[in-house]
Amino acid sequence: MMRTANPVLSDSTFRGLSAAAGERSMTIQGTVNRSIVLLLLLLLSAAWTWRLYYATHDAASVSVWLLVGAVGGLIVAVVTAFKKEWSPLLAPVYALLEGLVLGGISSILEGQYPGIVIQAVGLTFGTLFCLLMAYKSGLIGATEKFKLGVMGATGGIALFYLVTMVLGFFGIGIPYIHESGLIGIGFSLFVVVVTALNLVLDFDFIEQETASGAPSYIKWYGAFGLMVTLVWLYLEILRLLSKMMSRRN
Repeated sequence: MMRTANPVLSDSTFRGLSAAAGERSMTIQGTVNRSIVLLLLLLLSAAWTWRLYYATHDAASVSVWLLVGAVGGLIVAVVTAFKKEWSPLLAPVYALLEGLVLGGISSILEGQYPGIVIQAVGLTFGTLFCLLMAYKSGLIGATEKFKLGVMGATGGIALFYLVTMVLGFFGIGIPYIHESGLIGIGFSLFVVVVTALNLVLDFDFIEQETASGAPSYIKWYGAFGLMVTLVWLYLEILRLLSKMMSRRN
């Protein structure tokens, strides 16, 4: 049984799905093409909030858009996970909403730490390229133990973030982890590594399901799953870099 730590590319995602007779099936190239489309849509909306912030240099000018993007993106992601046949419509909406979030956060952090965004973008796509090459060359194999390890680490991180959020509602903060000290930087580095390894599982899962003949619309769902991981990876890299830059300052 194939596993992935990405919640939208779980074991049950494609279970029982196969292209009907005469219907076009999922392809790797089709998924790549749709991933590029989603990336362009994300960049389009990110440019909007980026320009909005730099027109005022006031975080309040993008706060509403950050909220819309974060809440809307979460809702769309959950709906898409349960209604994958809607992914050709919802995946582009998710990309646009997440772009609002990434553009707003990136512009604010760029104002505080000049150069952080280009570094985060370079590291994100550099990581994507390196892991893809390592996967295709067989240097990294998505074995069962590898998958279970990444799933366990991802679940632990998700639980930790949930507890942190709940405690935050009561004004309770977890010391060191979110600070720019060595513990905080080490934690962020660990999260970045785990997030990046999710890409390997996504590559493997999409490749396996393509071979099994999943229906054509799953190309959009596969691209959506990759976008979820890339957005998470970029945000965690931003978090790591901001801690490191804050420490230097």
